[in-house]
Amino acid sequence: MNIKKDFPIFENNPGLVYLDSASTSQKPKPVIDSLKNFYEKENANIHRGIYDLSENVTEKYGKARTIIAKFINAETNEIVFTKNTTESINFLAYTIGDLIPSEKDEIVLTEMEHHSNLIPWQEFVKKNKFKLKFIPITKNYELDYEKAKKIINNKTAILAITHISNVFGTINNIKFLTALAKEKKAITIVDAAQSVQHIEIDIKKIGCDFLAFSGHKMFAPLGIGILYGKKELLEKMLPFQFGGGMINSVSYENASWTEIPEKYEAGTQNISGAIGLAKSVEYIKKIGFKKIQKCEKKLLNYTLKKLKSIDGLELYLPKKQSSIISFNLRGIHPHDVAQILSNENICIRTGHHCCMPLMKKVGILGTCRASFSIYNTKEDVDKLIDALKIVKKIFKK
Repeated sequence: MNIKKDFPIFENNPGLVYLDSASTSQKPKPVIDSLKNFYEKENANIHRGIYDLSENVTEKYGKARTIIAKFINAETNEIVFTKNTTESINFLAYTIGDLIPSEKDEIVLTEMEHHSNLIPWQEFVKKNKFKLKFIPITKNYELDYEKAKKIINNKTAILAITHISNVFGTINNIKFLTALAKEKKAITIVDAAQSVQHIEIDIKKIGCDFLAFSGHKMFAPLGIGILYGKKELLEKMLPFQFGGGMINSVSYENASWTEIPEKYEAGTQNISGAIGLAKSVEYIKKIGFKKIQKCEKKLLNYTLKKLKSIDGLELYLPKKQSSIISFNLRGIHPHDVAQILSNENICIRTGHHCCMPLMKKVGILGTCRASFSIYNTKEDVDKLIDALKIVKKIFKK
């Protein structure tokens, strides 16, 4: 399945091999067209305009929320628009305290968390005198589920976990972990930034209380993200930001808040981004997750077979893996690898991938990361392999 034609960047950059979709995906024409259409034909602010442009855009904004809610099997008013996954998790770190019973004072993460799901909780425990605990990884770059059973206990207030590791592509058993946490009456948060574009997500089957993801990793515009929260929990929490658009009434001394989810959307929102995100959801659904996963699995297997033929290449492979491959060439710094690949018009990501503690745990400075999407082909992989052979030749001299 070659759908590169749907993505104008490849026509405008002939020969481009883009293997950095875990950082940000490329955008298909329907999404780009939605942005162009909004600013050329529809631009207005939402909610309060008593004129056609504003009323039409308000309707489209609301419809976008409904489309995104159905995408993960949530209710419309359980979807809060944010900038990205990072803001969604920070939102929770600032507002979730009132939901935690006084007898609970531990937060459980995993050792493979992105900084965006680590640093907010580091700051939370400092301010609230909580303890931070980590589910360890095994030598196979997977979570130790037996140890998780012991770490998650009656003192656990929050379990905040990544669905898919942005470093190793490990697909975590979040349903199992959220069930463990629920037995201990802990709040459960899932970082789905690396999964929502690859795996069909049903928040009712997962059983989590909150889930966050970013639009820009799933073919949508930059600067739009989602925080899903159970209705009964969102209703109890205080707003993250204050201002216009989230109030019910205001006096010079006090204010009261409107209903969820608008209660959490102060100020003018990224309206075009929300509409673009809905378009990306429709694009994904049109292709279908079965086709996406079949395409990505086939490409992943082909890539691994090719990579294993290169002497001195070290792979970091979990058993259950998404479309992310981390590797190193022995004796060659990842940044040097990336620079030579860039000279060949190949884009990969190198470094610690916003997971510095994980790199220290594994005992490496960083990795080369190739991440795939539905627009990648075997030809892309062949070019990657040829370029890696060039790297080896250069460093033999």
